[in-house]
Amino acid sequence: MPRPLRGIAQIPGDKSISHRALILAALAVGRSRIAGLNEGGDVHSTIAALRAMGARIESQGDGAWAVDGVGVGGLLQPRAPFDCGNSGTSARLLMGLIASHPTSASFAGDASLSRRPMGRVAAPLRRIGARISGDFLPLTVRGLAPAIPTRYRLEIPSAQVKSALLLAALNTPGVTEVIESAPTRDHLERMLRLFGADIECDGARIALRGEAGLAPQDLTIAGDASAAAFLAVAALVVPGSEIRILGVGVNPARIGLFETLGAMGGDLVFSNQREVSNEPVADLAVRHSALCGVDVPPEIAPRMIDEYPVLFIAAAFARGVTRAAGLAELRLKESDRIAGMAAGLRAAGVAVEESEDRLAVTGSGGAPLPGGASIDPAGDHRIAMSFAVAGLRAKEPIGVAGMHCVQTSFPGFQSALDALGAP
Repeated sequence: MPRPLRGIAQIPGDKSISHRALILAALAVGRSRIAGLNEGGDVHSTIAALRAMGARIESQGDGAWAVDGVGVGGLLQPRAPFDCGNSGTSARLLMGLIASHPTSASFAGDASLSRRPMGRVAAPLRRIGARISGDFLPLTVRGLAPAIPTRYRLEIPSAQVKSALLLAALNTPGVTEVIESAPTRDHLERMLRLFGADIECDGARIALRGEAGLAPQDLTIAGDASAAAFLAVAALVVPGSEIRILGVGVNPARIGLFETLGAMGGDLVFSNQREVSNEPVADLAVRHSALCGVDVPPEIAPRMIDEYPVLFIAAAFARGVTRAAGLAELRLKESDRIAGMAAGLRAAGVAVEESEDRLAVTGSGGAPLPGGASIDPAGDHRIAMSFAVAGLRAKEPIGVAGMHCVQTSFPGFQSALDALGAP
Protein backbone atom coordinates (compact mmCIF):
# COMPACT_ATOMS: atom_id res chain seq x y z
CA MET A 1 0.00 0.00 0.00
CA PRO A 2 1.56 3.35 -1.02
CA ARG A 3 1.92 6.09 1.55
CA PRO A 4 -0.93 8.63 1.36
CA LEU A 5 -0.18 12.09 0.04
CA ARG A 6 -0.68 14.75 2.69
CA GLY A 7 0.02 18.45 3.06
CA ILE A 8 0.03 21.70 1.11
CA ALA A 9 1.14 21.53 -2.51
CA GLN A 10 3.09 24.19 -4.36
CA ILE A 11 2.56 24.77 -8.08
CA PRO A 12 4.24 27.13 -10.55
CA GLY A 13 2.62 30.18 -12.08
CA ASP A 14 0.36 29.56 -15.04
CA LYS A 15 2.42 28.98 -18.18
CA SER A 16 -0.14 30.44 -20.59
CA ILE A 17 -0.53 33.60 -18.53
CA SER A 18 3.24 33.93 -18.04
CA HIS A 19 3.91 34.10 -21.81
CA ARG A 20 1.24 36.74 -22.28
CA ALA A 21 2.29 38.83 -19.28
CA LEU A 22 5.88 38.99 -20.54
CA ILE A 23 4.83 40.00 -24.05
CA LEU A 24 2.51 42.80 -22.90
CA ALA A 25 5.08 44.03 -20.37
CA ALA A 26 7.62 44.17 -23.20
CA LEU A 27 5.18 46.35 -25.19
CA ALA A 28 4.42 48.74 -22.32
CA VAL A 29 6.38 51.93 -21.79
CA GLY A 30 8.12 51.67 -18.42
CA ARG A 31 8.85 48.96 -15.88
CA SER A 32 6.45 46.12 -15.07
CA ARG A 33 6.98 43.74 -12.19
CA ILE A 34 5.74 40.17 -12.45
CA ALA A 35 5.47 37.87 -9.42
CA GLY A 36 4.99 34.12 -9.62
CA LEU A 37 6.21 33.77 -13.20
CA ASN A 38 6.41 30.21 -14.51
CA GLU A 39 10.15 29.63 -14.93
CA GLY A 40 9.95 26.51 -17.11
CA GLY A 41 11.83 26.13 -20.36
CA ASP A 42 8.90 27.21 -22.53
CA VAL A 43 8.64 30.60 -20.84
CA HIS A 44 12.40 31.12 -21.09
CA SER A 45 12.06 30.76 -24.87
CA THR A 46 9.71 33.76 -24.86
CA ILE A 47 12.03 35.71 -22.55
CA ALA A 48 14.99 35.18 -24.89
CA ALA A 49 13.02 36.36 -27.94
CA LEU A 50 11.73 39.50 -26.20
CA ARG A 51 15.23 40.37 -25.03
CA ALA A 52 16.43 40.00 -28.61
CA MET A 53 13.87 42.65 -29.63
CA GLY A 54 14.98 45.22 -27.07
CA ALA A 55 13.02 44.49 -23.90
CA ARG A 56 15.06 44.36 -20.71
CA ILE A 57 13.95 41.38 -18.61
CA GLU A 58 15.65 40.52 -15.33
CA SER A 59 15.02 37.87 -12.67
CA GLN A 60 14.82 39.19 -9.13
CA GLY A 61 14.59 35.73 -7.54
CA ASP A 62 11.73 33.54 -6.31
CA GLY A 63 9.66 33.93 -9.46
CA ALA A 64 9.80 37.74 -9.43
CA TRP A 65 10.83 39.46 -12.66
CA ALA A 66 11.20 43.05 -13.85
CA VAL A 67 10.47 43.99 -17.46
CA ASP A 68 11.37 47.32 -19.06
CA GLY A 69 9.24 47.59 -22.18
CA VAL A 70 9.94 49.22 -25.54
CA GLY A 71 6.39 50.35 -26.32
CA VAL A 72 3.92 49.18 -28.96
CA GLY A 73 5.67 49.51 -32.32
CA GLY A 74 9.08 49.80 -30.68
CA LEU A 75 10.42 46.28 -31.21
CA LEU A 76 13.96 46.06 -32.59
CA GLN A 77 15.12 43.83 -35.41
CA PRO A 78 16.43 40.59 -33.87
CA ARG A 79 19.91 39.60 -34.99
CA ALA A 80 19.45 35.83 -34.79
CA PRO A 81 16.63 33.31 -35.22
CA PHE A 82 14.32 32.68 -32.28
CA ASP A 83 14.90 29.26 -30.74
CA CYS A 84 11.45 28.33 -29.45
CA GLY A 85 12.60 24.96 -28.15
CA ASN A 86 9.48 22.90 -27.45
CA SER A 87 7.19 25.90 -26.98
CA GLY A 88 4.34 26.15 -29.44
CA THR A 89 2.96 29.06 -27.42
CA SER A 90 6.20 31.03 -27.90
CA ALA A 91 6.23 30.38 -31.64
CA ARG A 92 2.60 31.20 -32.34
CA LEU A 93 2.30 34.28 -30.12
CA LEU A 94 5.59 35.75 -31.30
CA MET A 95 4.57 35.19 -34.93
CA GLY A 96 1.56 37.41 -34.23
CA LEU A 97 3.70 40.00 -32.49
CA ILE A 98 6.12 40.28 -35.42
CA ALA A 99 3.37 40.30 -38.06
CA SER A 100 2.43 43.97 -37.58
CA HIS A 101 5.92 45.37 -36.93
CA PRO A 102 8.38 46.56 -39.60
CA THR A 103 10.77 43.75 -38.70
CA SER A 104 11.39 40.15 -39.65
CA ALA A 105 12.28 37.12 -37.57
CA SER A 106 13.15 33.51 -38.22
CA PHE A 107 11.68 30.83 -35.98
CA ALA A 108 13.21 27.45 -35.14
CA GLY A 109 12.35 24.76 -32.61
CA ASP A 110 13.15 21.24 -31.54
CA ALA A 111 12.14 18.16 -33.55
CA SER A 112 8.76 17.93 -31.82
CA LEU A 113 7.84 21.58 -32.38
CA SER A 114 9.01 21.39 -36.00
CA ARG A 115 6.32 18.77 -36.64
CA ARG A 116 3.51 20.88 -35.19
CA PRO A 117 1.40 22.84 -37.71
CA MET A 118 1.76 26.62 -37.81
CA GLY A 119 -0.54 27.12 -40.79
CA ARG A 120 -3.56 27.87 -38.60
CA VAL A 121 -1.66 30.92 -37.29
CA ALA A 122 0.08 31.82 -40.53
CA ALA A 123 -3.15 31.99 -42.58
CA PRO A 124 -4.85 34.85 -40.69
CA LEU A 125 -1.54 36.69 -40.26
CA ARG A 126 -1.02 36.60 -44.03
CA ARG A 127 -4.42 38.27 -44.38
CA ILE A 128 -3.19 41.31 -42.45
CA GLY A 129 -0.16 41.59 -44.72
CA ALA A 130 2.57 39.53 -43.06
CA ARG A 131 4.76 37.39 -45.31
CA ILE A 132 5.38 33.97 -43.79
CA SER A 133 7.68 31.49 -45.52
CA GLY A 134 5.96 28.23 -44.57
CA ASP A 135 3.51 26.40 -42.34
CA PHE A 136 6.05 24.48 -40.22
CA LEU A 137 9.20 25.52 -38.39
CA PRO A 138 11.73 26.63 -39.39
CA LEU A 139 10.03 29.61 -40.99
CA THR A 140 10.42 33.37 -41.33
CA VAL A 141 7.86 36.08 -40.60
CA ARG A 142 8.24 39.46 -42.32
CA GLY A 143 5.91 41.94 -40.73
CA LEU A 144 3.93 44.74 -42.36
CA ALA A 145 3.48 48.14 -40.72
CA PRO A 146 0.91 49.45 -40.91
CA ALA A 147 -0.82 46.09 -41.07
CA ILE A 148 -4.36 45.66 -42.37
CA PRO A 149 -7.14 45.39 -39.76
CA THR A 150 -9.26 42.31 -40.32
CA ARG A 151 -12.36 40.47 -39.15
CA TYR A 152 -11.49 36.82 -38.69
CA ARG A 153 -13.71 33.90 -37.69
CA LEU A 154 -11.95 31.07 -35.87
CA GLU A 155 -13.38 27.87 -37.32
CA ILE A 156 -11.18 25.73 -35.03
CA PRO A 157 -11.22 26.88 -31.38
CA SER A 158 -7.67 28.01 -30.54
CA ALA A 159 -6.55 30.44 -27.87
CA GLN A 160 -3.11 30.62 -29.50
CA VAL A 161 -4.48 31.71 -32.89
CA LYS A 162 -6.78 34.21 -31.19
CA SER A 163 -3.89 35.58 -29.15
CA ALA A 164 -1.61 35.86 -32.19
CA LEU A 165 -4.24 37.97 -33.97
CA LEU A 166 -4.83 40.20 -30.95
CA LEU A 167 -1.11 40.77 -30.47
CA ALA A 168 -0.79 41.72 -34.13
CA ALA A 169 -3.76 44.07 -33.68
CA LEU A 170 -1.94 46.10 -31.03
CA ASN A 171 0.24 47.73 -33.70
CA THR A 172 -2.44 47.78 -36.41
CA PRO A 173 -4.52 50.92 -37.09
CA GLY A 174 -8.26 50.63 -36.67
CA VAL A 175 -10.24 47.77 -35.18
CA THR A 176 -9.39 44.09 -35.50
CA GLU A 177 -12.22 41.67 -34.78
CA VAL A 178 -11.94 37.99 -33.86
CA ILE A 179 -15.06 35.80 -33.81
CA GLU A 180 -14.84 32.52 -31.88
CA SER A 181 -16.76 29.41 -32.87
CA ALA A 182 -16.45 28.18 -29.26
CA PRO A 183 -15.06 29.88 -26.14
CA THR A 184 -11.34 29.41 -25.47
CA ARG A 185 -9.14 30.59 -22.61
CA ASP A 186 -9.31 34.37 -22.36
CA HIS A 187 -6.08 35.08 -20.47
CA LEU A 188 -4.84 37.59 -23.06
CA GLU A 189 -8.12 39.52 -23.13
CA ARG A 190 -8.07 39.83 -19.34
CA MET A 191 -4.45 40.96 -19.36
CA LEU A 192 -4.98 43.44 -22.20
CA ARG A 193 -7.60 45.16 -20.04
CA LEU A 194 -5.14 45.23 -17.16
CA PHE A 195 -2.51 46.96 -19.32
CA GLY A 196 -5.07 49.51 -20.57
CA ALA A 197 -5.76 48.29 -24.11
CA ASP A 198 -8.96 49.36 -25.89
CA ILE A 199 -10.66 45.96 -26.09
CA GLU A 200 -14.32 44.89 -26.16
CA CYS A 201 -15.56 41.35 -25.57
CA ASP A 202 -19.17 40.74 -26.52
CA GLY A 203 -20.01 37.06 -26.47
CA ALA A 204 -18.10 35.37 -29.28
CA ARG A 205 -16.83 38.70 -30.66
CA ILE A 206 -13.59 40.33 -29.53
CA ALA A 207 -12.68 43.76 -30.90
CA LEU A 208 -9.34 45.50 -30.28
CA ARG A 209 -8.44 49.00 -31.39
CA GLY A 210 -4.77 49.23 -32.23
CA GLU A 211 -2.00 51.80 -31.99
CA ALA A 212 -2.68 52.58 -28.32
CA GLY A 213 -0.11 52.71 -25.55
CA LEU A 214 0.09 50.10 -22.82
CA ALA A 215 0.75 51.09 -19.21
CA PRO A 216 3.25 49.06 -17.14
CA GLN A 217 1.80 46.93 -14.35
CA ASP A 218 2.71 45.16 -11.13
CA LEU A 219 1.02 41.79 -11.38
CA THR A 220 0.95 38.30 -9.95
CA ILE A 221 0.55 35.15 -12.05
CA ALA A 222 -2.19 32.73 -10.94
CA GLY A 223 -1.15 29.16 -10.14
CA ASP A 224 -1.13 26.83 -13.14
CA ALA A 225 -4.33 24.75 -13.27
CA SER A 226 -2.64 22.29 -15.63
CA ALA A 227 0.14 21.70 -13.09
CA ALA A 228 -2.38 21.37 -10.27
CA ALA A 229 -4.15 18.66 -12.28
CA PHE A 230 -1.33 16.14 -11.81
CA LEU A 231 -1.20 16.59 -8.05
CA ALA A 232 -4.99 16.49 -7.79
CA VAL A 233 -5.24 13.19 -9.69
CA ALA A 234 -2.41 11.75 -7.60
CA ALA A 235 -4.36 12.52 -4.42
CA LEU A 236 -7.59 11.11 -5.88
CA VAL A 237 -6.06 7.71 -6.70
CA VAL A 238 -3.72 7.11 -3.74
CA PRO A 239 -5.72 5.81 -0.73
CA GLY A 240 -5.76 8.00 2.37
CA SER A 241 -4.54 11.10 0.54
CA GLU A 242 -5.69 14.59 1.44
CA ILE A 243 -3.95 17.66 0.03
CA ARG A 244 -4.49 21.39 -0.50
CA ILE A 245 -3.20 23.27 -3.53
CA LEU A 246 -3.00 27.01 -2.96
CA GLY A 247 -3.67 29.77 -5.47
CA VAL A 248 -4.93 27.71 -8.40
CA GLY A 249 -6.15 29.68 -11.40
CA VAL A 250 -9.83 28.85 -11.87
CA ASN A 251 -10.54 30.70 -15.10
CA PRO A 252 -13.80 29.15 -16.38
CA ALA A 253 -12.07 28.22 -19.63
CA ARG A 254 -9.48 26.14 -17.75
CA ILE A 255 -11.38 24.03 -15.22
CA GLY A 256 -12.97 21.43 -17.47
CA LEU A 257 -10.81 18.69 -15.93
CA PHE A 258 -11.85 19.51 -12.37
CA GLU A 259 -15.52 19.49 -13.41
CA THR A 260 -15.01 16.10 -15.08
CA LEU A 261 -13.22 14.65 -12.05
CA GLY A 262 -16.11 15.86 -9.90
CA ALA A 263 -18.57 14.11 -12.21
CA MET A 264 -16.48 10.95 -11.75
CA GLY A 265 -17.01 11.17 -8.00
CA GLY A 266 -13.84 13.01 -7.08
CA ASP A 267 -13.81 14.92 -3.79
CA LEU A 268 -12.55 18.34 -4.89
CA VAL A 269 -13.52 21.54 -3.06
CA PHE A 270 -12.57 25.09 -4.07
CA SER A 271 -12.38 27.70 -1.32
CA ASN A 272 -11.05 31.20 -0.67
CA GLN A 273 -12.04 32.32 -4.14
CA ARG A 274 -10.57 35.68 -5.09
CA GLU A 275 -9.18 37.68 -8.00
CA VAL A 276 -5.47 38.10 -8.70
CA SER A 277 -4.38 40.43 -11.52
CA ASN A 278 -7.74 40.08 -13.26
CA GLU A 279 -7.79 36.25 -13.02
CA PRO A 280 -10.01 34.18 -10.68
CA VAL A 281 -8.01 32.13 -8.18
CA ALA A 282 -8.95 29.67 -5.43
CA ASP A 283 -7.46 27.07 -3.10
CA LEU A 284 -8.23 23.46 -3.97
CA ALA A 285 -8.71 20.65 -1.43
CA VAL A 286 -8.54 17.10 -2.79
CA ARG A 287 -9.17 13.78 -1.02
CA HIS A 288 -8.83 10.20 -2.19
CA SER A 289 -12.06 9.13 -3.87
CA ALA A 290 -13.71 6.14 -5.49
CA LEU A 291 -14.04 7.21 -9.11
CA CYS A 292 -16.48 5.99 -11.74
CA GLY A 293 -16.21 6.11 -15.51
CA VAL A 294 -18.04 8.82 -17.44
CA ASP A 295 -18.64 9.89 -21.03
CA VAL A 296 -16.69 13.12 -21.60
CA PRO A 297 -18.51 15.29 -24.17
CA PRO A 298 -16.48 16.72 -27.06
CA GLU A 299 -17.66 20.27 -26.39
CA ILE A 300 -15.62 20.40 -23.17
CA ALA A 301 -12.36 19.79 -25.07
CA PRO A 302 -11.32 23.48 -25.40
CA ARG A 303 -11.61 23.82 -21.60
CA MET A 304 -9.33 20.86 -20.77
CA ILE A 305 -7.31 20.16 -23.90
CA ASP A 306 -4.00 20.03 -22.01
CA GLU A 307 -5.34 17.87 -19.19
CA TYR A 308 -6.60 14.82 -21.13
CA PRO A 309 -3.43 12.78 -20.47
CA VAL A 310 -3.86 12.93 -16.70
CA LEU A 311 -7.63 12.44 -17.05
CA PHE A 312 -6.86 9.10 -18.69
CA ILE A 313 -4.77 8.18 -15.63
CA ALA A 314 -7.73 8.96 -13.35
CA ALA A 315 -9.90 6.87 -15.70
CA ALA A 316 -7.48 3.95 -15.35
CA PHE A 317 -8.38 3.75 -11.63
CA ALA A 318 -12.13 4.34 -12.04
CA ARG A 319 -14.92 1.78 -11.99
CA GLY A 320 -16.20 1.14 -15.49
CA VAL A 321 -15.33 2.80 -18.78
CA THR A 322 -14.43 6.43 -19.42
CA ARG A 323 -15.01 7.54 -23.02
CA ALA A 324 -13.71 10.80 -24.45
CA ALA A 325 -14.50 12.07 -27.94
CA GLY A 326 -13.52 15.06 -30.07
CA LEU A 327 -9.81 14.63 -29.33
CA ALA A 328 -8.31 15.19 -32.81
CA GLU A 329 -6.35 18.18 -31.48
CA LEU A 330 -4.40 15.84 -29.19
CA ARG A 331 -2.75 14.32 -32.26
CA LEU A 332 -1.08 17.71 -32.89
CA LYS A 333 0.38 18.47 -29.47
CA GLU A 334 4.00 18.02 -28.32
CA SER A 335 3.44 14.42 -29.34
CA ASP A 336 0.49 12.39 -30.54
CA ARG A 337 -1.11 12.26 -27.11
CA ILE A 338 -3.85 9.83 -28.05
CA ALA A 339 -1.37 7.26 -29.35
CA GLY A 340 1.15 7.94 -26.58
CA MET A 341 -1.32 7.59 -23.75
CA ALA A 342 -2.97 4.53 -25.30
CA ALA A 343 0.37 2.74 -25.73
CA GLY A 344 1.54 3.61 -22.23
CA LEU A 345 -1.71 2.54 -20.57
CA ARG A 346 -1.68 -0.79 -22.40
CA ALA A 347 1.90 -1.36 -21.31
CA ALA A 348 0.85 -0.70 -17.70
CA GLY A 349 -1.96 -3.27 -17.94
CA VAL A 350 -4.95 -1.03 -18.72
CA ALA A 351 -7.55 -1.90 -21.37
CA VAL A 352 -7.83 0.89 -23.96
CA GLU A 353 -9.74 1.38 -27.20
CA GLU A 354 -8.35 4.03 -29.55
CA SER A 355 -9.74 5.64 -32.70
CA GLU A 356 -8.85 8.75 -34.68
CA ASP A 357 -10.39 11.23 -32.24
CA ARG A 358 -11.58 9.04 -29.36
CA LEU A 359 -10.18 7.09 -26.45
CA ALA A 360 -11.99 4.69 -24.13
CA VAL A 361 -10.29 3.54 -20.91
CA THR A 362 -11.55 0.65 -18.80
CA GLY A 363 -10.60 1.31 -15.20
CA SER A 364 -9.38 -0.95 -12.41
CA GLY A 365 -12.23 -0.08 -10.04
CA GLY A 366 -9.78 1.46 -7.60
CA ALA A 367 -7.30 -1.42 -7.57
CA PRO A 368 -3.60 -0.79 -8.26
CA LEU A 369 -2.48 -1.03 -11.88
CA PRO A 370 -0.35 -4.05 -12.83
CA GLY A 371 2.50 -1.71 -13.85
CA GLY A 372 5.81 -3.20 -14.79
CA ALA A 373 6.08 -0.91 -17.80
CA SER A 374 8.76 1.32 -19.26
CA ILE A 375 7.22 4.44 -20.81
CA ASP A 376 8.82 6.60 -23.49
CA PRO A 377 6.92 9.92 -23.39
CA ALA A 378 8.60 11.08 -26.62
CA GLY A 379 9.69 14.27 -24.89
CA ASP A 380 6.11 15.18 -23.96
CA HIS A 381 6.04 16.69 -20.46
CA ARG A 382 2.36 15.98 -19.85
CA ILE A 383 2.65 12.30 -20.77
CA ALA A 384 5.76 11.99 -18.59
CA MET A 385 4.04 13.51 -15.54
CA SER A 386 0.88 11.48 -16.14
CA PHE A 387 2.71 8.15 -15.95
CA ALA A 388 4.73 9.33 -12.97
CA VAL A 389 1.37 9.77 -11.23
CA ALA A 390 0.21 6.33 -12.40
CA GLY A 391 3.35 4.80 -10.91
CA LEU A 392 2.33 5.94 -7.44
CA ARG A 393 -0.39 3.26 -7.47
CA ALA A 394 1.06 0.31 -9.40
CA LYS A 395 1.98 -3.20 -8.23
CA GLU A 396 5.20 -3.11 -10.24
CA PRO A 397 7.20 0.04 -11.01
CA ILE A 398 6.36 2.20 -13.99
CA GLY A 399 9.54 3.69 -15.41
CA VAL A 400 9.39 6.94 -17.37
CA ALA A 401 12.34 7.78 -19.62
CA GLY A 402 13.51 11.35 -20.03
CA MET A 403 11.70 12.95 -17.11
CA HIS A 404 13.80 16.06 -17.69
CA CYS A 405 11.16 17.13 -20.25
CA VAL A 406 8.91 18.22 -17.36
CA GLN A 407 11.21 21.23 -16.99
CA THR A 408 9.34 22.85 -19.87
CA SER A 409 6.27 23.50 -17.71
CA PHE A 410 6.61 22.20 -14.12
CA PRO A 411 10.26 22.41 -12.99
CA GLY A 412 9.35 21.53 -9.38
CA PHE A 413 7.15 18.53 -10.18
CA GLN A 414 9.19 15.91 -8.36
CA SER A 415 9.82 18.24 -5.42
CA ALA A 416 6.09 18.91 -5.12
CA LEU A 417 5.37 15.17 -4.95
CA ASP A 418 8.22 14.65 -2.48
CA ALA A 419 6.81 17.35 -0.20
CA LEU A 420 3.48 15.51 -0.14
CA GLY A 421 5.16 12.27 0.91
CA ALA A 422 5.28 10.43 -2.41
CA PRO A 423 7.85 7.60 -2.57
